[in-house]
Amino acid sequence: MYLNSLKPAKGSNKASKRVGRGIGCGNGKTAGRGHKGQKSRSGGGVRVGFEGGQMPLQMRLPKFGFTSRVGRYSAQVRLNEIETSGLDTISLKGLVEANLVPLQTRKVKIILSGELKRKISVDDSVAVTRGARAAIEAAGGQVAQAQVEQA
Repeated sequence: MYLNSLKPAKGSNKASKRVGRGIGCGNGKTAGRGHKGQKSRSGGGVRVGFEGGQMPLQMRLPKFGFTSRVGRYSAQVRLNEIETSGLDTISLKGLVEANLVPLQTRKVKIILSGELKRKISVDDSVAVTRGARAAIEAAGGQVAQAQVEQA
């Protein structure tokens, strides 16, 4: 087997239609473009979405804001929500089971909002802001080293 002997499988490559080669081919003279008009000329045609001068559909419809693709899978949990939840070990799985974050959540961050009066430990699957870390450690809890974030 040599590189110069390689060929595509039989029937896999279809020959392109040769237009404008006389009346015998069936696509002679106008080459399948019809008679006259903008689309019959070389370089002719209209841009995508053009509606003949009428206001295009994409401009007629109302526009609305921006939805972050990251925001769909990330969530924030406040310290007072953790206080009322009754969880001792905070992990992504535990927060989903306690209905503190949506089911599709992949990233969670604990933020400083409210008070924490009891001792908790935070798993390394959950990020923690600096203020929340200080509040958790002040209450006697501990935070896994890997996920402390600046906020």
